[in-house]
Amino acid sequence: MSEASALPCPCGRGQRYAECCEPLHAGEPAPTAERLMRSRYSAFALGLGAYLLDSWHPSTRPESLELDPEVEWRRLLVETTERGGPFDREGFVVFTAIGRTPEGRFEQRERSRFLRDRDGLAATAPERWRYVDGDPLDAS
Repeated sequence: MSEASALPCPCGRGQRYAECCEPLHAGEPAPTAERLMRSRYSAFALGLGAYLLDSWHPSTRPESLELDPEVEWRRLLVETTERGGPFDREGFVVFTAIGRTPEGRFEQRERSRFLRDRDGLAATAPERWRYVDGDPLDAS
């Protein structure tokens, strides 16, 4: 159990991290595209670069990822979800992530696309949601 386990989860669902995104960060598959998106936000907030790469679809995943240590993620607002449920193959989530740098507050608004597919080539491999890409949107 990490030090963050007893703290509120950064994703904003109102649960402790241990009951929310920590199991996903430990390898449990996200049940929906929205939950994966929230877990990715929490991973950015907690500096979990390996999880971000692992939860990125292989077709668009970069070879490496460098997180900016000066960015402090403050809040996540999920605006809409489209599909992305447990029986869907594709889903979209529109969100605004609010952060702070030494230069001040900023907002990142995006429509993210997620795909659910097998984790490996074997037919018995579990299906997992993965982040594919996102379209930046103007801040509301």
